[in-house]
Amino acid sequence: MVEVPTARHISEIGVTTSPSKERQGVLATVNPLDQQTAGIRISSLNVEQSAIRKAKFRILPLVFVIYLVAFLDRANVAYAKLTMSGDLGFSEKVYGLGAGLFFIGYLILEIPGALIVQRWGARRWIVRILVSWGICTALVGCVRTPHQFYLARFALGLAEAGLVPGVLVYLHEWFPSQYRARALARFFMASSFALAIGGPIAGLIMKLNWWGMPAWRWLFILEGLPALVLAVISVFAMVDRPQQAKWLNTDERDCIVQLLQKERQQKIAYGRLSIWNTLRRADVLLLSAVGFMSNVGIAGFFLWLPSTLRSASSLSPSSAAALSGIPFASAVVSVLCMSYSSDRSGERRLHTAIPLILAGLIFPVTTLANLSFVGLLCWLCLSAAAIYGFGPSYWTLPSQRLADTSGAAAFGFLNLSAGLGSFVGPLVVGTLLTANFSFSVAVMFLSACFLLSGLCALLVGAPR
Repeated sequence: MVEVPTARHISEIGVTTSPSKERQGVLATVNPLDQQTAGIRISSLNVEQSAIRKAKFRILPLVFVIYLVAFLDRANVAYAKLTMSGDLGFSEKVYGLGAGLFFIGYLILEIPGALIVQRWGARRWIVRILVSWGICTALVGCVRTPHQFYLARFALGLAEAGLVPGVLVYLHEWFPSQYRARALARFFMASSFALAIGGPIAGLIMKLNWWGMPAWRWLFILEGLPALVLAVISVFAMVDRPQQAKWLNTDERDCIVQLLQKERQQKIAYGRLSIWNTLRRADVLLLSAVGFMSNVGIAGFFLWLPSTLRSASSLSPSSAAALSGIPFASAVVSVLCMSYSSDRSGERRLHTAIPLILAGLIFPVTTLANLSFVGLLCWLCLSAAAIYGFGPSYWTLPSQRLADTSGAAAFGFLNLSAGLGSFVGPLVVGTLLTANFSFSVAVMFLSACFLLSGLCALLVGAPR
């Protein structure tokens, strides 16, 4: 291997009084300016990698845990249903409406929440969310009537509103585009991970019999406490923007800021858009349709999964809750693989569309009458892998097209559409089951939503 002289070596050679012919030949072949430029590039790349590595270590674990706890607290009603509906006499329609009303409350602050984070930073907004949703989660454990259930779920959604678009804007303030899908994957993976561990955790809590209270009440009360603990941690651990991070050195801060600024300038070069014009764009409307229909299917899938497993077997409520975590473990693997593939190839649209189309084709197989319980569990695992695999790529699509305020508004609008879909899904499934339609009909409806959302994703054009 031939060693190429470095700039320091060349400098040392240059000060010798009588260089040899061999050294003169080496010097003749080396352009000091090129060597200096190459050294600067290597140094810049090292600084960039160091900065991103520190940001991943400091930021992603915290937002991961926050979203994990958020998803535990919104999804624990699926496990509580195993005994709550019987204890309180709730029909499938009452359960579906109450589960879905969470997302109506959730819709109200979606766009304002994203704009607040974009303008004033994430820390105070997310701390507010954590405190309010921790209290509201515990209050769900106190309900006794359908109307109390509706109000408690609506209040929980209102308390948690703005979290996802706020974190999305927050991550876009930290991670340049080439690192973004994997950063978003670490965040969105928390939902699948929460469902994977939420089942076993719920299974343990559902065995409790403290002070004569039903175990499902303890499920809500105990799972509301971590949010309050995270609120205290976030006050000290969260940093709004790279310029404020003391754990980055000056070069690392400047590197991230410059990369993000260059990205914004490239988007602004095509012209700024007002919020209203942003929300009227064809690609934003198509992405909102993707978010709406995919979340109709997602909400119907995870809110009835424990009940599906229990009805297909003779499992106890706690065992059904525990086993329901297995399909979501496969979703975790899927999210990681899809985000890696999307970042490596730089392709987003097909990485969004193909998993959704596969979900629409795979999920109906779970309704086949001759499936064994093991077979049902395997097809549910494949369904979950397809259903959740589209998320990281989907949420990078707006950032390829929009910048600053218009981008924040688009995130809020897309999450609003997703939240509306999450309300419609449980409501339709609960209504169908209460009207004595088979669960197969509900699955076909949800599968059609996945297919349509995948087709809409295919129609999204390439960024300018």
